[in-house]
Amino acid sequence: MAQLMAFASGLVFGAGLILAGMANPAKVQGFLDLFGVWDPSLAFVMGGAIAVGLVTFAVAGRMRRSLLGLELALPKATQIDLRLAAGSTAFGVGWGLAGFCPGPAIVALGYGATKAVVFVIAMLAGMAMFELFSLRECAAIGRYAKTGSSGEDA
Repeated sequence: MAQLMAFASGLVFGAGLILAGMANPAKVQGFLDLFGVWDPSLAFVMGGAIAVGLVTFAVAGRMRRSLLGLELALPKATQIDLRLAAGSTAFGVGWGLAGFCPGPAIVALGYGATKAVVFVIAMLAGMAMFELFSLRECAAIGRYAKTGSSGEDA
């Protein structure tokens, strides 16, 4: 049942992206073109998403389990650190240059947009690099914890 609901939610999300025009990179780039022909429609889409997210997280914060009875895994971090800032910056730059973020790219991939294929391949490569660096970081922390020093063996 959970997979069916996840699939249905994804379809609704994708349909919403298509209806809002967010699967079209020109729409996003038009929003970022402040000195050209500026398209403010993305601001309304973002505002709607923020409003829904605020209500959803407020309700979910009081729940122990999802409506389907699954365990909730809400974020616990409250600090903005260099890693978060750098990742957000990289996301924003990529979004502005390509006109895609992950959700709309997958939707555009579904209807065969060539630019989306390139973006998704680059996105998957970036995700693989993140995993590689995370594994290295965890291994380095593990060495540090085992030796109790700077991680270098004496």
